[in-house]
Amino acid sequence: MATEDHSEAASVMHVRCPDRLPAETYWQVLEQCAELSPLVQALPPTAALVELKGALRYHGIDARRLAEVLRVRTLSRLGADVRIGVGPTIMVAATASGQIDAPGGVLAVDPGQVASWLGPLPVEALHGIGPKQAAVLREYGAHCISLLAAVPPATVQRLLGGKAGRIAADRARGIDPRPIAPRALPASTSVRHTFDDHTLDGATVRAALLELVVQLGQLLRGRSQVVRGLTLVLRFAGGTSWERARRLPEASAHDDDLRTMAYRLIDAAGLQRGRLTALVLKGEDLVDAGQVAEQISLDAAREDRLVAEAVSDRIRRKFGPGAIGPAATFRHAS
Repeated sequence: MATEDHSEAASVMHVRCPDRLPAETYWQVLEQCAELSPLVQALPPTAALVELKGALRYHGIDARRLAEVLRVRTLSRLGADVRIGVGPTIMVAATASGQIDAPGGVLAVDPGQVASWLGPLPVEALHGIGPKQAAVLREYGAHCISLLAAVPPATVQRLLGGKAGRIAADRARGIDPRPIAPRALPASTSVRHTFDDHTLDGATVRAALLELVVQLGQLLRGRSQVVRGLTLVLRFAGGTSWERARRLPEASAHDDDLRTMAYRLIDAAGLQRGRLTALVLKGEDLVDAGQVAEQISLDAAREDRLVAEAVSDRIRRKFGPGAIGPAATFRHAS
């Protein structure tokens, strides 16, 4: 039984991304998870676990609502609809996410209803049970999870083997003591723009690149990180691509610095008659902003732009990423 009323014990999210999701988009989904809670465990290539106990107190809403926030963000920002299961343990959350039909949705299970919710599900729906194990259990007569839970654990161990049987017997009873083991996010991140039509127009390309600069800057500053290098990838009609990387003079997450380097990269491409289908801008060698000493600039115009950047970030956080366009961000840029 799924319900919208949860105790704080229902704090685990299992996130399933679409199949064949590009790796760079998968890492961006992880970044969206990290905006809600620092306890994120990547399960490549298309899944993740998020522990929300501290986040529930911080955000002041329940786990189901946070899962809905995550789904809206991944869909609106990345174009990726995700399936999110919420429960008191990894097993319950992962089983719940597996019960959601594509393309996406949220299914939350109340801690007090785990047994009644799991019981009617087919045995193969239990997270961790593979097709061969399910076939053995069905042959024995345990075709649903409630019947598996009624089988003595020693019998399940004889059917499936020692460790596998013990785990299956525990999980059928809702027992899963595994903690979420956070893994560090990758040392790079990327943003992408896909053109609706193949484009030759240099002004259109630069406008798209400027938009990516703003997106990347926001992402980095939101995570309190800076980059030491940028990579620009150009995708062309016919499947060919061009890629170039450069180091920044100083590690930064400021739009001003990212824009300057991104423009140098696009100029180095020497575009003439190439029909572009997409741009990818990657921030490389990410480090914590607190580890980098930022020099005070004697350029008054730059200082004004940095102040405006901070104000723009606050406006976007409050009203959404589209509240201020890239052109407004750089209206004072030289």
